[in-house]
Amino acid sequence: MRAAVRRASVPVPQNLPNRWSLSRSGEAPASRGGTAGLMIHSRRLLALAAIVLLALSSGTAAASPPKSKTNATVPAAPSPPPFEPLPPPKIYLFRGAMGPIFSTGMDRLEEKLTKAGFSANVYEFTICRWIGDRAISSYKESPAPIVLMGHSMGGLCSIVISEMAAKENIPISLVIAIDPAQATGDVPLNVERFINIFLSDSVLGGGDVVAVPGFRGHYASYDLKRNARVTHINIEKSDDIHRQIVEMVTQLPRIPPQTQADAVPLRYLVPADTLVELWDSGVRVPVRRGDTMESIAAANRVPLWTLAQSNSLPENAQLTPGQTIIVPRHLTPPEPAAAMATPPATPAARR
Repeated sequence: MRAAVRRASVPVPQNLPNRWSLSRSGEAPASRGGTAGLMIHSRRLLALAAIVLLALSSGTAAASPPKSKTNATVPAAPSPPPFEPLPPPKIYLFRGAMGPIFSTGMDRLEEKLTKAGFSANVYEFTICRWIGDRAISSYKESPAPIVLMGHSMGGLCSIVISEMAAKENIPISLVIAIDPAQATGDVPLNVERFINIFLSDSVLGGGDVVAVPGFRGHYASYDLKRNARVTHINIEKSDDIHRQIVEMVTQLPRIPPQTQADAVPLRYLVPADTLVELWDSGVRVPVRRGDTMESIAAANRVPLWTLAQSNSLPENAQLTPGQTIIVPRHLTPPEPAAAMATPPATPAARR
């Protein structure tokens, strides 16, 4: 009886779990004190994790310094220095056989060049190599563009001196042969510009001069055999050809260096009764939609026949966009013809 009373007096805890107080997950719900402990413990864990993450991020930032901003703009290439005009050329002219009788046009051309302010002298072709040695020595002492011109055997002499200069690695700026002898050699590689004006059916001249393989200079050949008024003994006396030569030499020191990779040689059979225009070489022009032979000739101010001969095409040929057409050109464009042909306006008289 006393034992039963003592057992009954032991206080029974009120928060003992029983099978009815279990949560759905099968765990007994925590008491108020246990829940607070878990919350504090979780907060400590979160704070500790935050500190670790912060330390890791700081270490990564310190290990990897920020990348400097790269400038996406590509620096512009330095512009080439301005072209300085060359010194005035030294011009050597040569007569043909019996020059004082049959090559007097070379004397007239020498007078016109001298009047224009150039150093020009005319010689007999018989002293060709001696003049060539003098020209080479003069260039070595005071480099200046060399211009060689010759009629008949004088044209042959111009090529001989060019070959002499090639052995000394001396460039020849311009060679003009006027109905040279048929024995004339090929144009060597040191010649920058070569022009041949000849009569292919001439017995005294008739030299159809070509360039050596690998020639990359400017080349133009003009056969005037269809012009019945032109002969071997008057071809070098043409005032129109003289005028163009003087203009060409005048512009020579002011022509900047140009790439010759795109220079296309020109070979023309000039139509009868047509004044020859001395182009330097040809250049390839792309055909656009709607272009015709006539429109390209008009746009480049060249006769239609030059396009037909340069490209071996009829004058009314149908062109396809994307193909190229060879067009004759001057290294320095001439003045507009309209500006030279139009006289200045006369002021109206006052009433």
